[in-house]
Amino acid sequence: MNTTLLSAQDLQKSFRLGRKQPPATVLRGISLAVRAGELVSIVGPSGSGKSTLLYCLSGLEPYDAGRVTLMGSELRTLGRGSLAALRRDHVGFVFQSYNLIPALTARENVALPARLARRRTMKRDVDRALADVGLVDHARHRPSELSGGQQQRVAIARVLAMHPDIVFADEPTGSLDTATGTAVLTLLRQAASGTRSVVMVTHDLEAAARADRVLVLRDGLIHRELATPTPEQVFDAVSLAGDAA
Repeated sequence: MNTTLLSAQDLQKSFRLGRKQPPATVLRGISLAVRAGELVSIVGPSGSGKSTLLYCLSGLEPYDAGRVTLMGSELRTLGRGSLAALRRDHVGFVFQSYNLIPALTARENVALPARLARRRTMKRDVDRALADVGLVDHARHRPSELSGGQQQRVAIARVLAMHPDIVFADEPTGSLDTATGTAVLTLLRQAASGTRSVVMVTHDLEAAARADRVLVLRDGLIHRELATPTPEQVFDAVSLAGDAA
């Protein structure tokens, strides 16, 4: 039986829009589990709570009620330093914004998390990660010398070099052309294997269909869960969620 790396029980989150306005409830009681080796996609209509859910699950955003357990630790019980250490040691992030340091080369950007964590930077791990994303020949290039797709692949190489247990990806192909987006999805699909998992939020329903499971959100709740669906099944489920919202 695969190990559960991430779980949530009755997760709830609201945002206060102003002092005189009632809180806007975004997550209304979500429960889920992600096992080792899984790629799980989260989809749904705009405003359904996809990104908020991802940020709460990864510890980037505090939640109001419920429980999130990541790598055996309940997030609400952790202090700021312990939470930062958990993310540093076990979690990788891939966002639509690449978050690369302009003054550093591709190789230096990939090696940066290990340096910040005061780990010994293994050149072979960095070079292997760059090779995995097809950018060995661009290792000395700075972000301004790379295309958007190449910068996104550097961002993924940065994650791969750290060997995280779980990767959270928020719209990782949102600004990429079809060919580059497909290459990025292939890398994320390969990352979700063995003891590692990937949780991905996406508007791209064909991308979502490459997951082992697809969670369809509607109005802050899981409306439907699909196992190894076709793109057509994902489209139908999201359409129904939008019609019912």
